[in-house]
Amino acid sequence: MALPDPVSLAVPGFVLLVLVEMIVAWAKDRTRYEARDTLTSLGLGLGSTVAGVLSAGAVFALATWLHRFRLFDIGYAWYWFVVAFVLDDFAYYLFHRSAHRVRWFWASHVIHHSSQHYNLSTALRQTWTGFFSLTFLFRLPLFLLGFPPAMVFFVAGLNLVYQFWIHTEVIGRLPRWVEAVMNTPSHHRVHHATNPRYLDRNYAGVFIVWDRLFGTFEPERDDDRPRYGIVHQLGSFNLLWAAFHEWIVIARDTWHAPWGSKLGYLWRPPGWSHDGSRPTSERLKAQWLTREEARRPDRSA
Repeated sequence: MALPDPVSLAVPGFVLLVLVEMIVAWAKDRTRYEARDTLTSLGLGLGSTVAGVLSAGAVFALATWLHRFRLFDIGYAWYWFVVAFVLDDFAYYLFHRSAHRVRWFWASHVIHHSSQHYNLSTALRQTWTGFFSLTFLFRLPLFLLGFPPAMVFFVAGLNLVYQFWIHTEVIGRLPRWVEAVMNTPSHHRVHHATNPRYLDRNYAGVFIVWDRLFGTFEPERDDDRPRYGIVHQLGSFNLLWAAFHEWIVIARDTWHAPWGSKLGYLWRPPGWSHDGSRPTSERLKAQWLTREEARRPDRSA
């Protein structure tokens, strides 16, 4: 069964919404958009599209091959699309969490977090190396279960389209029931923040319930406004550096590391080092919690 690509169909809407948000944001705060940053995001988005086209055939061929060994024969009834959408979103949660906890996956995903601005153009800042880092592995169980490859790629496209609109500061908090179930701009601002409180939180694609279930949820707070980017900021608008900088640093770290520690620079969390000289997100959060405890008045006095 041939199904359309939701992302390709949504591209004109993406462009229109970026322009609308730009006008609305500039009316309130011109710093929300920075020309060089936006151009870098657009360039990364274009490069990601090209990379996706080049690798799509190989991924689809692998999915089709795996589907031959499926456990169940799942058809194209509408309810299977719903089930596939939910399971694919759970697979995305697992991928996204791994992309922040395993440096090999982070090397591709860091591109999406490298902007210090948070607007709809940031949603277009996507990886060029997702195929190389094997991020498609997280969806392979769906093909083995019996979901047709065309269906999985279709619902995955819908998932990506949904995530576009949550990259904005123009929308505040939504009604409580929406915030309880769905990923929203408020929840995703937390995910993109570098504040210690917010590190490694809110991995959801569409349903925030995964984070609530697995203990990775953190609400946005008015007294701790998100600061965006990565812990060690990119410091450049160079397109190639933005696309490949983490791979370059990984290669450098691995080359200089002792033999027994080389694999650690691939599979340990970002920030890990064999001599403990660099801070991981856990250490940054622990240091922040220590400072917070020191600021609190002694209630026992």
